Amino acid sequence: MRVLHLDLDAFFASVEQRDKPSLRGKPVIVGGLGPRGVVSTASYEARVFGVRSAMSMSEARSRCPNAAYLSGRFGVYRAVSAVVMARLRKLSPVVEPLSLDEAFVDLAAGPGGAPPSADEVRALARSLRSTIVDETGVTASVGVAASKLMAKIASEQAKPNGLVVIEPGTELDVLHPLPIRALPGVGPATAARLARFGVKTVGDLARITEPDLVDLLGDAHGRSLHRLSLARDDRPVSADRESKSVSVEDTFDRDLTDPALLAAIVVRLADRVAQRLATAGLSGRTITLKTRLHDFTTLSRSSTLPAPTDDARMLSWVATQLLADLDTTGGVRLLGVGVSGLSDWVQDDLFVADAVPTAVPAEPVDDALHERRGWSPGMDVVHAVHGAGWVWGSGRGRVTVRFETADTPPGPVRTFAVDDPELTPAPPPPIPTDPLAAA
Repeated sequence: MRVLHLDLDAFFASVEQRDKPSLRGKPVIVGGLGPRGVVSTASYEARVFGVRSAMSMSEARSRCPNAAYLSGRFGVYRAVSAVVMARLRKLSPVVEPLSLDEAFVDLAAGPGGAPPSADEVRALARSLRSTIVDETGVTASVGVAASKLMAKIASEQAKPNGLVVIEPGTELDVLHPLPIRALPGVGPATAARLARFGVKTVGDLARITEPDLVDLLGDAHGRSLHRLSLARDDRPVSADRESKSVSVEDTFDRDLTDPALLAAIVVRLADRVAQRLATAGLSGRTITLKTRLHDFTTLSRSSTLPAPTDDARMLSWVATQLLADLDTTGGVRLLGVGVSGLSDWVQDDLFVADAVPTAVPAEPVDDALHERRGWSPGMDVVHAVHGAGWVWGSGRGRVTVRFETADTPPGPVRTFAVDDPELTPAPPPPIPTDPLAAA
């Protein structure tokens, strides 16, 4: 057994409950709070009401009206994730992060150079989970198996806060009773197509011959699902998994029609993409603009440069040219800018255009991109008299704060004017580069 999969339980919501004692044991939902927002994470208490990730926030509110709805603190989440990923790299140099809260680990690449035994795996995983709780205050579910497929399935079965080890030779006993959606690559459309042939479980799928699956789903998809249905998965854990693209998108609270505002938003999004490229040491040749219109029609337009770039001005210029070719008079509900064809070198032409749109005042752009300078529910604040706390809610010129931290009991609630000079946002925590080395 060489592959370990770790998944932090209800990660964003768990961090909020860790830092906000009054929310422990209560439903917490983190995500976009606007009328078109979606749920990023729901605590297990909220999931009892049917709330799940990617659900519209309006539906979540109808299902669980008494939950705490928070906008999220991504600086805090990144800091916690850095501690967890560093801990995983103590087990093995080959760690493949999938997101802030999820990663594969190749245990055979760790000390000793051979896959550990089942007993060794259990002891190692128990120690890992205990250490993560001690260091971060959040729990993790861990699965271990001979392949990435089965390790991921094992961690799903371990949720929440558990450990499942699938020993070699038992894979099909675990895999075949599962619904076909348990396999990667089986979404709603593929599941519906297979259901028409009586395929509901992975075992049902395994009884279909590979040629028949290829006829039904196409060559690559059919062959891949046939292998996975038999627990054949030789994908390696990759510590340097290559990024295929870098993108940023946002959905607006209202349909936007002003061409100048739309162009300014594209410039802002392109700038954020450029920052991510620079942070990752990457550049790219193909710039893509994603536009979702008022009627939910989604358009994608791309342009490929002769050489890779990470220059925000070039990305902005290309993306705004792509926008100018679209009819947006009916209104736009989403814009996104992405870069693909990634490289680790840059050779820009020297003509970076001066034709980037004339600047639009920051406030309407901030409003459209949900970057309002205000008091967002859940954000950390500090009051000169009452100390540290977090925003409970705001409106009509007032902001309500609950004064508590992870190390205090549930605290009192106070309300202030939004411009109270004694109330300020708390700085985000530093993201450790090597938190274990500093310990």
